[in-house]
Amino acid sequence: VQLVESGGGLVQPGGSLRLSCAASGFTFSMYTMSWYRQAPGKERELVAAITSAGGSTNYADSVKARFTISRDNAGNTVYLQMNSLKPEDTAVYYCYAVFQYSHDLNYWGKGTLVTVSS
Repeated sequence: VQLVESGGGLVQPGGSLRLSCAASGFTFSMYTMSWYRQAPGKERELVAAITSAGGSTNYADSVKARFTISRDNAGNTVYLQMNSLKPEDTAVYYCYAVFQYSHDLNYWGKGTLVTVSS
């Protein structure tokens, strides 16, 4: 099983980034996918989630109207489009997969660093 995040980097405040998470080794279409983030000195927090078929999404209040989560089940990839980035969005962003019928089956990616700074 692998979850490989990409797309992180340094961006100026107000800028945009698109994160990708490529999944392999499990039946991607049967998993709810999420993005979490962890800023230095803070706990890991949920940013956004999308159900297995993509019919429902939810977001942390801090990113609503700025971030969009989406998925491509044919390509086994989940995305996070991040717009209007703020310095407080600086964090390591992690991809997370959980089986829709049992939370005992879950996987984490290794993360990608997003730095928002001028």
